Amino acid sequence: MDLKSEILKLKKEKDILILAHNYQLPEVQDIADYVGDSLGLSRQAAKTTQKTILFCGVHFMAETAAITCQDKKVLIPDLAAGCSLSDTITADQLRKWKSEHLGAITVGYVNTTAEVKSELDYCCTSSNAVNVVKSIPENKEILFLPDMFLGSYVAKMTNRNNMFIWAGECHVHAGIRSQDVQEKLNQYANAEFLIHPECSCTSSVMYDVASGDYGNRQVQILSTEGMMNRAKDSSSKKFVVATETGILYRMRKQNPDKEFIPISENAICKYMKMITLDKVYASLKEEKYEVKVPKNIAQKAQLAIERMLAIS
Repeated sequence: MDLKSEILKLKKEKDILILAHNYQLPEVQDIADYVGDSLGLSRQAAKTTQKTILFCGVHFMAETAAITCQDKKVLIPDLAAGCSLSDTITADQLRKWKSEHLGAITVGYVNTTAEVKSELDYCCTSSNAVNVVKSIPENKEILFLPDMFLGSYVAKMTNRNNMFIWAGECHVHAGIRSQDVQEKLNQYANAEFLIHPECSCTSSVMYDVASGDYGNRQVQILSTEGMMNRAKDSSSKKFVVATETGILYRMRKQNPDKEFIPISENAICKYMKMITLDKVYASLKEEKYEVKVPKNIAQKAQLAIERMLAIS
């Protein structure tokens, strides 16, 4: 059986929208109607007229789609596809943190559970986190969660000194270190560097850029979709990419005349790679596994997500 053909036929017959994150396996990206970052996928889910969405990503992404599309069925091919960053904070921990900072505005990365989102004032992604924080009055304390590297990056970019940051991390991005960047800088003298703000090296890279340590080297700190746009628009022919390696497939596909080098071959998210064509086919055929969010939690979480979607 040609799985790809069967999936394309089934999704057409059943009128199911397939969304895939940039970190998904190449063959999964190929059968999706839309491939993108968390923000782009959320926007596609929110505006689709199709009644069923099959989400090829991790669990919190499918939950977010279920919250924004409460009149639709949201499926995920593997319920065990979780997120190490999302696991670093629970709703109880957030409620306790909020009780210690009464009156603070809570800004949570989209990489959180639906229950955590229901406790937030604002949701954000790496592509709009800076603008979300900029939209909040400067005299307001901010609790930023759960990624400490993205939080540190946002605090620096917005010059906020009243921002408290949760000590969470993505196991993939936390493993990308400053020495990895330095080694690749030395190895690829003419390459442009694209670095995700979740990387543990982000703060030191920002400092090095600001102090001129990289000279005229092109070093960009960008979300995954920001990286895609930069790769397309830049005149550079060679890029070193510091994020999960799944994005390289789309980069190479869209820019066949350019070279893309991973900062680390080991920057692989085991959860993203749990979604396979076999599982996508089974999910389409049997319409499993549906991701449901209790109505009271979905309603509370929706405001934070709508604020995220409204801020570019």
